[in-house]
Amino acid sequence: MTNSAPAKKAAPRKATPAKLVVLEGEDAWTRSELNEVVKELNEHRERLNVSIGEAEEELARLMRDAGDGAGHDQADVGATSFERDHELTVLARERETLDQLDRALAHIDDGTYGVCDSCGNPIGKNRLMAVPHATLCMSCKQREERR
Repeated sequence: MTNSAPAKKAAPRKATPAKLVVLEGEDAWTRSELNEVVKELNEHRERLNVSIGEAEEELARLMRDAGDGAGHDQADVGATSFERDHELTVLARERETLDQLDRALAHIDDGTYGVCDSCGNPIGKNRLMAVPHATLCMSCKQREERR
């Protein structure tokens, strides 16, 4: 009987992604650290879903109002157009972040979390703890931002 208790404890440890890549000199991911990352990703995802829903409602309102141009002067039409463009930009950015969050959660599930999407090198545990949905290592991110 005592042998079955340690075996049950060992199973969750095997589920701990000890194989997740980290930069040289970094400690391996612990189950607790990874659980915290998953919790943060899911909370961020929930907030974004609410924000996206609100932005979609605002955009729908702006689109309805844009169709009724009678009685509006050019400044009103321009302001509405600017506001609509801004909402579209915000919505696109939030959807992209939501995609990144979903990819990060999928990478955690399949054991590839922490691998740079561009070069295949480790992203780095410290970077992922700061930006859990990061998909690029620092070198590739810097290269992308210079473009």
